[in-house]
Amino acid sequence: MKNISENMSYRAAKKKAKEIKGFYVHLLVYSFVNIAIIAVAFYQDEHWGALKEIWTYSTAFFWGIGVFAHWASIFGPNIFFGKSWEERKVREIMSKEERKTWE
Repeated sequence: MKNISENMSYRAAKKKAKEIKGFYVHLLVYSFVNIAIIAVAFYQDEHWGALKEIWTYSTAFFWGIGVFAHWASIFGPNIFFGKSWEERKVREIMSKEERKTWE
């Protein structure tokens, strides 16, 4: 039984590490793309004109909302499906597996 719990802990840790890596990749792509958009706007429109326009930053703003949501799903508090819910669900699934009945 100990081996099973260690294996489950390893899988959970590996999944969490993969989620964190996915967030950092998302953040990196977000940064590069938005820097490129602002740089192109800067060099195409008389150097300072486009930097005063709201459309220059709209992609960064709206995509930033998505990056924040991604961050909250990885590092933020789980309001609806917290740690206690997850532990209860794992125990429930394991007990059903032991009985070999699925409802």
